[in-house]
This record gives sequence, C-alpha cells and structure tokens, in this order.
Amino acid sequence: MLLIYTQKSSYRISYVFKHICTRVLGIEVDFTSVIEEFIAHAGPKLSYGKKPLGNEFFLQSYGLLTQQGFDSIDITVKSWEETKCFFSVGESSKLPFDIFSASFYMLSRYEEYLPHVKDEKGRFPATESLAFKEDFLQYPVVDIWAYKFKELLKTTFPQLSFTKRAMTVYNIIDASQPFIYKQKGALRSCIGFAKDLFKFKLRAVFTRSGVLFGFKEDSYDTFDWIINKVKDSTTKLSIFFLLGESINFNEGTNARREQFKMLIKTVSDYKQVGLIFSIASLKKFDILKKEKQQLEHITNRGLISSMNTQYLVSLPENYRNLVELEVERDFTMVFENKIGFRAGSCTPFLFYDLDYEIVTPLIIHPLAITTKALQGKRDTEKVKKVNAILNSVKSVDGTFSIVFTNRDFSSIKRNRVWRNLFSNLTGKNTSDK
Repeated sequence: MLLIYTQKSSYRISYVFKHICTRVLGIEVDFTSVIEEFIAHAGPKLSYGKKPLGNEFFLQSYGLLTQQGFDSIDITVKSWEETKCFFSVGESSKLPFDIFSASFYMLSRYEEYLPHVKDEKGRFPATESLAFKEDFLQYPVVDIWAYKFKELLKTTFPQLSFTKRAMTVYNIIDASQPFIYKQKGALRSCIGFAKDLFKFKLRAVFTRSGVLFGFKEDSYDTFDWIINKVKDSTTKLSIFFLLGESINFNEGTNARREQFKMLIKTVSDYKQVGLIFSIASLKKFDILKKEKQQLEHITNRGLISSMNTQYLVSLPENYRNLVELEVERDFTMVFENKIGFRAGSCTPFLFYDLDYEIVTPLIIHPLAITTKALQGKRDTEKVKKVNAILNSVKSVDGTFSIVFTNRDFSSIKRNRVWRNLFSNLTGKNTSDK
C-alpha cells in the first residue's frame, strides 16, 4: 500500500491517483491530510502538494486537482525523455511535471468541455485536441507516464509490490450495416432498385435480385466467418448492432424482422453483443431507453456495452444518460478518422463528470484505431500503422482495441488485409488466401 499525503483532499485527486496507481500499476493507495499520520507511517509514502514537508518522496502539484469546474488553460508541452509532458513543476519534485494533473486533463476529456469548433457531424475533431497539435496522439501517454512513475517508485521503495498485467487484445466490430441487400424491407429494397436503375448500375441490380431471391450471398453478411474465427478463441470481442434508424435511410436494416433478431441471438451465443445508439436516441432519453430495452429483449440479457453512432460524444450529457441507464461500458472514445488515443490512455477508465465533480461507475473503453482511419492506404502501410499502435500498447501492457466493420471481412481482394489481421489478433494465424 502507498500512502499519499495531500493538504486538501478532492474527488479529482482520489480519481486520478487510483487510476494510475491501482488500475495501471496494480498498487493500492490510501490518503491522509494529517501530517502526524503521514510522518508516523513506516511504509511507502509520498506527499503531493505545493511544497515538500521535509525530505520525503515529493511530487509537486500544478493545482488542477484542487480546482473545480473547467476553464481555458495555457498549456506548454515539452519533450521528456522519449515522450511528451505538460504542467511543468519545480526542481524539488521527483518528476519534472505534474503527472496526475496531466493525466486528469486527458482522462476527464477536459478540453472537450471547453469551447471548440466541431466537425461536420457535430463531433470534437482530432485536430482540436492537444495530443494531435503536439504530436503525441499515437502514444498512450498516461500509461507511459505511469510506467515511468513505477520505475521511480521501485527504486525508492523496493518493498513495494506491483501487480503484473499483460497486454490484452479487445476487438470491436461495428455491425451498424449488417447486410447490403438483405433484411431491408420492401420500401428500402424498392428505393435501392430504383436508384441503381437510374444510375445504370445493372450489376448492382442483378446482384440485389440474386441476394433477395436466395441465389447469391449478401457480401456484408460475414458473421459465419467471424464466429468461426472467434468461437474457440479467448480473445475479447464485442459486436455492436444498430436497432434505431440509420442516418442514411438506404443503409438501415429493418430491426423488427425475425431473421435480423435471430442473427443477434446467434452472435450473442459466442461473443458479447453491444448496442449502437442511433442519432435520434442521443437527442431523446426516451428513445435511448427504448433501444436499450429492445436489445435486452432480443438477447434476454442486460446491456453491458454501447457505442454511439458515428462516434458522437457530447460531454457530459451522453455519458450521464448511460449512467442513468446503468450501462457498464462505453466504446465511443476514439477519433474515427485519426489513429491514436483520444484520452491519452490504453487502459479503461471511469467517466469523471466535470460539471458535477463526481466519479461515475461508467467505464470508458479507449479505442486505438478504426479501419476507416486507414482507408486509401496501401496494405503494407495499414499493417505498419496497426503494428506501431499495437507495439506502443504492448510496451505498457495495456489494452489494444481496433474497430472493424463486418463489411471489412467480405471476400474481396482489398479486404484480405483485414481478414488476415483479424485472424492474427484472435489467435487464428492462418493466412486468408
């Protein structure tokens, strides 16, 4: 156990110390604001504040963790060893920056509460983030900082034991469009036929006809292939389905059809099924609740994991709604078109509500990359980019998560790279010829 002395306690201090020390490093922490208790403690201990008490292990506070609310902050990012850091402190501190304030800034998504220019879909864009601007988006800096802190603790307190963790692979599949032609309903199918004919896409007309009459397989229906790859694998996987209306009407699936429900039930027999909340549900809580109940009725299980359509996150409202609905995990924390760690971490963390200054039970699962972010790149470049992120996660024994879509596994030449990558990540190291 590591005893932490702070002159003033706060929810922020407790939150970020427990994330770094307990979640990442595997050591328990306790807090005290009583000097006599701190001095009398014979085990590992450190003080965190503006000035050291004496010659103890001291980390200087930048001050962010004793504030309330949020305000614009001038941040200077500096190089530190092989990484970047910010919130620099004085020479009396064992670290040259306040690791806890910097980590809190990243994990709480402090910058997303501040005024910013949204992208065309209403999202906080990667280009507005500090990590992108200062070129550390592709590194899980919070975990890197934590591991450097760990080495310092091991040197100072050799008796302090750390729980060893291993890198985890957690694959995600966005199945918001499970079929290209099947299960659309009469209206969508007729509109699809009309559009193809108007644009003289005769091959699409014949293919659609073949699928609907049962002569051809729907190219997006890759779920048998997926299940075959994962049914004997211990690698974590969640497959997310959309039950509400798609933003693009033609891409939507009729969620009331029994065959679609049977698909969800079949998939849930092998791996965890999650829910993609529709754009309408993100605006109205009643619709959000209804979509959750729909999936629970289909699977006969409580909803554990969710993500938002098009990776839309409006803080703090979206996450507060998930807390109220008792959803355990959110899988929206990623930039759709940029590779990297939106919250600076590859370790799942609890949502901290900056408005209310409380720690919530909602677990935010950070994602590192979407296949869409690599569109247009050569296969060799795709593999290189994925391996670079994978190695950065491996260096800190974190959780590596990539978002595939079921469309990525259709048996066309350009998808071979995704089929092989998914096979390798699930432990099925057989090349897809």
